[in-house]
Amino acid sequence: MSGTILIVEDEEKLAALLADYLKQSGFDSEWLADGQAVVPWVKRHGPDLILLDLMLPGRRGLDICKEIRSFSDVPIIMITARIEEIDRLLGLELGADDYICKPFSPREVVARVKSLLRRTGGRLTASVQGLILDTSRYQATLHGHVLDLTVVEFKLLHFLFSNPGQIYSRSQLMHRIYPDERIVSDRTIDSHVKKLRKKISLAAPDQELIHSVYGIGYKFEASQE
Repeated sequence: MSGTILIVEDEEKLAALLADYLKQSGFDSEWLADGQAVVPWVKRHGPDLILLDLMLPGRRGLDICKEIRSFSDVPIIMITARIEEIDRLLGLELGADDYICKPFSPREVVARVKSLLRRTGGRLTASVQGLILDTSRYQATLHGHVLDLTVVEFKLLHFLFSNPGQIYSRSQLMHRIYPDERIVSDRTIDSHVKKLRKKISLAAPDQELIHSVYGIGYKFEASQE
């Protein structure tokens, strides 16, 4: 199991300990200590899961959780030293998926992370460009904006994204997104790509994700910022 875990925790030693244990289990991690920085970071990078401390400088974890839920279904585990039942209920009502109380074993946190990711395994994320692909709902989100894709457009985007940098001919793409081998022309793929690009540009005008390779086909490659 792998993925990018965002650790939101103002205790540096605790955050470093969690990062070490997550790394041992095959996860990448990023750390934020300031509550004000969390929402912009999530919109930009699209982590696979968030470990979110309840008490943070700059902004409360509950408020952060509530705002994230307004644009993303990323799994969230709340971490807190406050064990009152009302806090637990409030956190879950605002969209947290799980709770863990301090003091805790880092191994327990990793186990909770793995369990939650298994339950939400349909979610595929782009780790650096704010693109989230939810394969269970055929939904794509870019920087918090839901792209209104057809099923075929989603399949095309998902396939290209899953193979970044790889160039595919129109024929290869047709076989991938039309497994029933219906008869479609090369121009059908061009039409899907054109519509995908238009929808992506509405959410991120300066971001190009699907690139044409003259005389060959298309590839997915995130623009370097």
